[in-house]
Amino acid sequence: MGAVTIQQMGERISALLTERLQIKGRDLADKLKRGGGRLPRKVRVAAQGVATATEQSYNPKLLLQINEEKVAENYDICIKHLNGLNKGHKLRGVLLGLSTSILFSLVAVAALVLGVLVWRGFL
Repeated sequence: MGAVTIQQMGERISALLTERLQIKGRDLADKLKRGGGRLPRKVRVAAQGVATATEQSYNPKLLLQINEEKVAENYDICIKHLNGLNKGHKLRGVLLGLSTSILFSLVAVAALVLGVLVWRGFL
């Protein structure tokens, strides 16, 4: 595995973070600073490992110190998690939250109207 391969791994994870979680930033390390809290701990640590390896891959002396097996393992963890995220799940969550909010508002208004009618003696 060479420097280019490690850099491509970092770019792929960075692109998936933008695509799936809408996290913006310059590179993988920046994106992890901004939105890493939205990732599970195991995935966040793995992505941080890939980000560190990506930064080290630009320096020929540091490139020799990179554990390529660990980078490949971390990459697989990140890709597996990020590919599992589906945009449909996010949309379903938003719609479910919106409908729950509307339903709660309608129940509250109905209870308020009923309370006023009882208080005024119409019921």
